[in-house]
Order: sequence, then structure tokens, then C-alpha cells
Amino acid sequence: MFYFRPIAMTDAARSDEALPLAGGWCWFDRVEVLTRDGSEGLVAADELPAAILERLTAPRPALAGLTLDRPRLMGIVNVTPDSFSDGGLYADRDAAIARGRELAAAGAELLDIGGESTRPGAAAVPVEAEIARTAPVIAALAAGDAAPPISIDTRKAAVAQAALAAGARIVNDVSALGFDPGLAPLVAEAGVPVCLMHAQGEPATMQDDPRYDDVLLDVYDQLADRIAAAEAAGIGRERIIVDPGIGFGKTVAHNLALIRGLSLFHGLGCPILLGASRKRFIGAIGGAERAAERVPGTLAVTLAGLGQGVQIHRLHDIAEAAQALRLWRAMTTGEDG
Repeated sequence: MFYFRPIAMTDAARSDEALPLAGGWCWFDRVEVLTRDGSEGLVAADELPAAILERLTAPRPALAGLTLDRPRLMGIVNVTPDSFSDGGLYADRDAAIARGRELAAAGAELLDIGGESTRPGAAAVPVEAEIARTAPVIAALAAGDAAPPISIDTRKAAVAQAALAAGARIVNDVSALGFDPGLAPLVAEAGVPVCLMHAQGEPATMQDDPRYDDVLLDVYDQLADRIAAAEAAGIGRERIIVDPGIGFGKTVAHNLALIRGLSLFHGLGCPILLGASRKRFIGAIGGAERAAERVPGTLAVTLAGLGQGVQIHRLHDIAEAAQALRLWRAMTTGEDG
């Protein structure tokens, strides 16, 4: 089997053969051909089959009213006592609501609300507790005409159902619809977008000894399988987002390989979400023991994703990311917003 990784470019000097990458700000005119035996080298983009070029170039449909021809920032609100980065800071309902509004004011165009930590070693949270944590916060944040679209970060159908009733418009499932068999039918019936994230194992054990034959290709194949399962359940590809799951059953080396190869995932024909904010590998490489000290490293990873056309960036530190994004866009595309 062949895999096709577009060589993403942002330079203003584009070749005559340049093609738009996923209808966004990057372009490409070459593609690296990969197999399970290694790289086959580069080929000109116009040598690819028409179906593959269509997947790589087609604009992605708008997400909850947001076009994806420019990068979008998703702010994280963990209504939990034990999340790895900010556990306990926003476990109180009023604090979580205030945090969501603060992130929106700082530039978050999406908010992701979660009531169950999925950090390495985390235990599952009962459904009733997860609903009690998230639904009231979502209802408060969704009120008002200027509220950004809200995503519910959950693996459970009952939690997602309560969140959608409260005003959420996206489901973000770290199990890629593999944990609760009731979630796919719910998403299909509700007609909302869903983010399918790759993870190897359960949160409690996923970092014990993660192994892959080829992490980039293995994650790609598994996401392709989950997209097919979602489509079989009645969820159109136009409503699917993919997330390679940085830090979920991956070593430092695995995470780096995925980030280097992010442009491969455009071949799935879906928007890409990058969720690397403050994660442990950033601290391991950057020398930052505390999660809150990993903001500079997070920005470095975010910029790497921007350079490969990643459309959605899930982050704790929105003000810092928004500033970096404004500078990046001014330097690469000439835009000032």
C-alpha cells in the first residue's frame, strides 16, 4: 500500500504547479510516497491519481459555522479535579464558566469542555458526575449570540446527549467512537461534527509500553478505519475531524514522528485537529517539569502544525497562541488578523 505525504509550503513564491492543500493557506507541488518498507522518494503532485489529489486539495467544509480556510484556535476548559495541566483550577462551575469566557475573549473560536480527565493513569468518571460537571457550564457558555461553538470532550453517549441539549455543537471523542457503542448513532442522528482521535489503550494504562510498527502509518490506518466505521453508522465524512492523538499511547519519539508527518493526514479528506498543548513530551524535550511552564514549547509545536496546514489547534493558552498566530499569518500570508 502507498501513502502520500504532501510537502506543505507557505512561501509566497509558488510554482506554476502548486496546488492548495486542503483548500487552506498551504500549497504543495511534491508528495513523498511512503510504504511500510520506507520512503519511495518524491513525485510531482500532478502525477498522483485524481481521487488522491481530490482528497489532498479539496476545501474542508465549515465546522459549526467556521470556515477552515484559516487556522482556528480551540480553548480547553477542563471541569475536572485531576487533569494533568490544570486539574482543580476550574472544577468549580463558576470558575469554569469564567475560564471559558476568558478564553473566548482572548481569541478562542471554539471551546472544548471536558468533565473526565484522560491523562495517563486517569480513572473513569461515572456518567452522572461527568454530566453534572459539564452540562451547566456548556449551557452558560452557549447562551448569547456571540458565544463560540462548544465541543463536548467525552467518550460517552449520555454525556454527549446532555451536552448537545445544553448547547454543544461538536462531539470530541478520544476513543474515536470506540468506547461507547451508543455514541455513533447519537452523533449521526444529531447531525453534528465529531472529532475522532487516535489512542492506543485506555487512559489508565496507555503509557505503560506503547509500541507501533510505524507510528505515522499505523495511526493513519487506524483513523481511516474509524472514519469508515463512522460513515457506516451514518456520519458523513464532511462532519468528521481527525486527531492523531499526541501523547495518547505514544512515546516522545512517536509524538515527534507524528508531528513531522502531520501533512499525511490530509489524505483522509478531513480537517485535522492538533492537541499537543502542555503535554509531557514538550517538557521532556524543553526541560519544563511543570505543565504550566510548557507554553513556549506548545507554541513551537503549534507553529509546526500551522506550517503543515493543520486547521484546528486545541490549546490551554489562547492569548499567547493568538498572538503567535497573528505574527505567523502576517509573515507568511500577509494577513494581519
